[in-house]
Amino acid sequence: MENWLTKRVKLTPERPAVTFEDQVLTFAEVAEKANDLAAKVSLLSDQPRIGLVIKNDLASYLTILAVLQTGKTIVFFNRRLAAPEIDQQIQDANLDLVITDDDYSVDLAVRQQLTLEELRTNPADPDFAPVKNYEPEAIASVMYTSGTTGKPKGVLQSFANHFYSAMGSALNLGLQADDAWLTVVPLFHISGFSIMMRQLLYGMRLDLMAKFDAHAVNQRLLTKPVSHISVVPVMLQELLADLKPGQVYQDKFRVLLLGGGPSSKAMLQAAQDHRIPVVQSYGMTETASQVVALDPQMALAKLGSVGKPLFPVSLKLVDDQGQPSQVGQVWLQTPTLSPGYLNQAKRATGPDAWFDTGDYGHLDEDGFLYIAGRRGDMISSGGENVFPQEVEEVLGHFPGLNQVVVVGQPDAKWGMVPVAILDQKVDIKDLRAYGRTHLAHYKAPQRFYWTDYWPRTASGKIKRRALQAQLTQLKELK
Repeated sequence: MENWLTKRVKLTPERPAVTFEDQVLTFAEVAEKANDLAAKVSLLSDQPRIGLVIKNDLASYLTILAVLQTGKTIVFFNRRLAAPEIDQQIQDANLDLVITDDDYSVDLAVRQQLTLEELRTNPADPDFAPVKNYEPEAIASVMYTSGTTGKPKGVLQSFANHFYSAMGSALNLGLQADDAWLTVVPLFHISGFSIMMRQLLYGMRLDLMAKFDAHAVNQRLLTKPVSHISVVPVMLQELLADLKPGQVYQDKFRVLLLGGGPSSKAMLQAAQDHRIPVVQSYGMTETASQVVALDPQMALAKLGSVGKPLFPVSLKLVDDQGQPSQVGQVWLQTPTLSPGYLNQAKRATGPDAWFDTGDYGHLDEDGFLYIAGRRGDMISSGGENVFPQEVEEVLGHFPGLNQVVVVGQPDAKWGMVPVAILDQKVDIKDLRAYGRTHLAHYKAPQRFYWTDYWPRTASGKIKRRALQAQLTQLKELK
């Protein structure tokens, strides 16, 4: 495939490519600035991979594209990690160069660590030319994820993975020449970087914001010609709380893509009251963003479902013996699937090769997928399997309860039991009875704790294991 940025400039050079604060760049201007940076990057390292610690701003956006123009692979690091955590990943990726945003002040264990400002003052290769082609099987990016093991692994993402992800999204959501995707999710996360890759293929504008602020985001969605936004449930909850009764987004707005966890009926109903078209979705770093999505017209009728597989995706559920089942492990076949993990054997391919996502779920009679939870989160209580996400979805319907997270707690009799952590001091007697009414007795929490601190990942997901580790320090509600 011809270099995507080069091709995009040939097709729509004067079309706005990116907006950030009061700055607007066309695709031609983006390519010029990215290539100027790429000429500087190309002199710094002979290694095939370059590490980036970046944030959501224009300089970081251009640097991402610059590395792609050199033909090198980007290794994205989560800016929120501690230095020893990033150092471990630097060593695993065998890097000698890490470029950081100007506000990042942590010293990392790497031969060269440059800020973007330092990069801009470096000499440029006068003979530099951007790579002519993005080979489909070439690795565009690496993102570290803990998966079900807890040990970070570098997920390899090829240009083909990103291409088919963009095609599946376009076929699902539609595509218009004046589309603009409001981007508040991190660019170093698959949710943000996938928007950048789609942008080059679609020719759409990326409306970049430095961080998520519900009021600021609502103002853009109410007044600016934005068509899409990607959020996680906590973001949608804050957006809805900030909207005034009867407020609706401007006419260009078409899609709020929701991922990262289950949604409550009350939240989806509130979104419908504001005429917000919510597309619930399911995906992961290994699949280069979403692979399953739910039609917004089915949001309430199929409450709790993440939808059906997108066009290039096949899905099946299997039992513990690997046999097809309506309830079981979620397995996928898709051209968006990563070829494997850095420094590990490549994944098997072909019609008989399936990817075990590590999730459990079930299919209803209409073929809609419902995710029960992660294998690593599963609580084994007296020989019964309890999936926290399933319990959270049920308890989330209890009136007046905004946030609930279920974790396992050691128990002398049952081994482990599910307990619930809440953000509000509701009537515990009523909540306990509600759980027993709507859940099997071994799934219903009998103990409840309160917290006002919710540790989250960069993409907004709650860190369940971090909460579980803090359980002994939390106040039990009686």
